[in-house]
Amino acid sequence: MLRTLIQSLRDGVVTTRYPDAPAEVPERFRGAPEPEVGRPFGALPTASVCPTGAITAGEGAAYTIDLGRCIFCGRCADEPSDGAIRIGREFELSARRREDLLVRIGRDADGRVTELAPEPADTAALGERVAERIHRTLGRSLHLRHLDAGSCNACDWELVALLAPHYDVRRLGIDFVASPRHADGVIVTGSVTRNLEPAVRRTFEAVPEPRVVIAVGACGCSGGIAPASYASAGGVDQILPVDVYVPGCPPRPEAILFGILLAVGRIEAKRRPAPAR
Repeated sequence: MLRTLIQSLRDGVVTTRYPDAPAEVPERFRGAPEPEVGRPFGALPTASVCPTGAITAGEGAAYTIDLGRCIFCGRCADEPSDGAIRIGREFELSARRREDLLVRIGRDADGRVTELAPEPADTAALGERVAERIHRTLGRSLHLRHLDAGSCNACDWELVALLAPHYDVRRLGIDFVASPRHADGVIVTGSVTRNLEPAVRRTFEAVPEPRVVIAVGACGCSGGIAPASYASAGGVDQILPVDVYVPGCPPRPEAILFGILLAVGRIEAKRRPAPAR
């Protein structure tokens, strides 16, 4: 016991200061694919390199990377693409709208890669109003019921990490509860299997309003590697009205925390800047 106390004093405070301070990601951290502006447009990898169909390459200059379907495997950047795609280090990718997870890449007059400006987020105001109402009702406290709707458990492990001393999510007034009747919302991992679809609906209906729904991971956002089929309904938004999408496979604990705070209006979404003209 004495040895443990001495070691604790030597270690000092181990809890991260995120989100009050920037998070330090490991050197080998692999984020989302990003277009390298100025590279030849024709060097972009074909859609067939993506195992989840996150890349859509249409006619002409139509090229899209869906971060909601992306599992951040890096195959698109590993292909001989003359550096047209690189793997970034950003993890604060959560969005209120599914459309905000689409990275649209265009071609300029010289045949070079350029990132297109995001579409106007007119409907995002609705999500912000909902977040404001939830924040006004719940204050700085938030209790979530975790639903594993059919995951591989990778995202679940990241959620468990939030409760450990390093992240200590309870310091922010956020906790996970066993009963939906004691919850302010649900946080769902995995693509929704057909067998669990009724349970997901009933759990959501048991949560008192105002309630929030957070989809975590590529499977929760879009179905990921298990899209809609006879066995799966696909992403959570096929069953429930999703307030925030947290992409990743799996997303880092800080990424999940960012999505939770975004859902209740305690933090602002990161917006990709419009390209310079």
